[in-house]
Amino acid sequence: MSFTRTLRAVGGVAVAGALLFTAAPTASADYIRDGQWALDAFNPQKVWKESTGKNVTVAVIDSGVNGQHVDLKGNVLPGKNFDTGGGTADHESGDDHGTAMAALIAAHGHGPNHADGIMGLAPDAKILPIKLSNVVGGTENGFGDPIRYAVDHGAKVINMSFVRSSMSDQEKEAINYAVKKDVLLVGGSGNDGSDQPEYPAAAPGVLAVGAVAENGKVLGESNYGPHIRLIAPGEKIYSAGTSMKYRQATGTSDATAYVSAAAALVRSKFPNLTAGQVANRLTKTAITPDGKTGIKSPDPKYGYGVIRPYRALSENIPAGPKNGPLTMPKDSEPSAGAGANAPGENPSASSGDEKSGLSPLMIAGIGLGVLVVLGIVIAVIVASKKRRNGPPPGGPGYGGGPGYGGPGGGGAVPAQQQFGTYPQSGGPGAYPPAPPTQPPGR
Repeated sequence: MSFTRTLRAVGGVAVAGALLFTAAPTASADYIRDGQWALDAFNPQKVWKESTGKNVTVAVIDSGVNGQHVDLKGNVLPGKNFDTGGGTADHESGDDHGTAMAALIAAHGHGPNHADGIMGLAPDAKILPIKLSNVVGGTENGFGDPIRYAVDHGAKVINMSFVRSSMSDQEKEAINYAVKKDVLLVGGSGNDGSDQPEYPAAAPGVLAVGAVAENGKVLGESNYGPHIRLIAPGEKIYSAGTSMKYRQATGTSDATAYVSAAAALVRSKFPNLTAGQVANRLTKTAITPDGKTGIKSPDPKYGYGVIRPYRALSENIPAGPKNGPLTMPKDSEPSAGAGANAPGENPSASSGDEKSGLSPLMIAGIGLGVLVVLGIVIAVIVASKKRRNGPPPGGPGYGGGPGYGGPGGGGAVPAQQQFGTYPQSGGPGAYPPAPPTQPPGR
């Protein structure tokens, strides 16, 4: 299957109640900007007072990006072309899919006050374009090497608006690598309108995205299943192109790009949050098509709901567990597993005895043995003194009566009084647990 075809499976088909998408269009003389209903629905002017995506790099693993497009110029890094095995990926002149995804994320428009053309949701983010092979899987590691390249070149979010029916071991390992490096992977669910899982969206560690239409209903073509976590606008979405200056499309590709952009906004404002905690902010503030928020478990069709970037940036939301709502790969490192601690906390399974290799029971036994030995030594010393000096004052027996130090005699001091209680060192409890907002554009 050609790469173009796999991209179309996600992005080439043409919420929370109607109230979600009723924001008034921004006044503009440009029909492209006026046609960006999804951007208007996010109330971008309020969003950009909180964050514009500054200092965050979003990798776009796709068909390459036209970095010279008037609405993208200055926001696109060179990247790498894995199709030819070398060269950059920022001069794409054929397939416009990657350029469209990049523009939805980080375009800055053009003209006076940047009022014309496409405006991305995170207009100050940087795009790292990575061109995948024209035949998905045609390179040795499929999309595995592109993921590793993105991680190693500073991406904090990776947009993957493509689908495959399966994954290789190398691709699974690359996803694990990104998870361990705290990079948020965002994948489109596909456009077959089925519950058949598609990858990488359905892979553990990836934030899977479906699409909604302008009327607030889940897009009929949007794939679904238990892996879906969020949905975003994906119908009649205007964006930038290559051979043509602009294009319009429908599908989960566009929805995925909007979620990646929202993640970039959150990572920019809250740089200390983990990838999972960024996803947590997005899911905790999402709204379902029937108007519900804060649901406990994702619905197969809409996950936790439609993203609401402004709320994700402005509401007081506890950071939550390190992995948030993400399902972790089974062979990821322990600290990346479900229930792992948030930054600043010590790993939960590291008590002092485990570090020393001794169990608490063994430690207690050693302590008891030391007490017994000390008692015997003291008894021998006292007996020796008795033989030399005769019975102590107060009558026969040690200490002048029952027990040590009884009435009528000084007697020997018990071991526990003389030396104190021997501590169970290493046992449980021995190691206590431990910017001004800038306007969008250049």
